[in-house]
Amino acid sequence: MAETIVLMVQVWLYLGAAVAVVFLGWGIDRIDEDARGAYIFRVLMFPGVMVIWPLVLWRWRILATGRDVWQRRYAPPRQAHFMVAIVLTVLVCLTIVLGLSLRPSWPADIAPEQLSAAEEVQ
Repeated sequence: MAETIVLMVQVWLYLGAAVAVVFLGWGIDRIDEDARGAYIFRVLMFPGVMVIWPLVLWRWRILATGRDVWQRRYAPPRQAHFMVAIVLTVLVCLTIVLGLSLRPSWPADIAPEQLSAAEEVQ
C-alpha cells in the first residue's frame, strides 16, 4: 500500500514538473505580460506549480481562451463561505459529542497498583 502511495505521488510530481516546465517556460508569457523577463520569479514558482498543476492547467486554459471575467472571479468562493462555516460548525460539534460519548471508561473492578517505589535523588 505504501509503495502505491509513493508511486502515485511520484507520478503526480513528474506530471507537475512537465506542466511547470511548459507553463513557466512558454505559457506564462502569453497570459501575463508582467511575467515577461522575470526569470527568477519562474524558478520560485516551479515547486508550487508542480503541486497544483491541474489548477494551473485549468486557469491557463480559461485565461488563454479569454473566458475569464475578472469581476466575477471571486464571487463563487465568497458565496460558499457561509455554507462552509455552517457545515464545519456542525462537524466540530458532532465530533465533540461523538468523542465524549464513545470514550472508553476505566474498569471499576481493577485497583490501581504502584509499579515501583520512588527513588530518592542524592
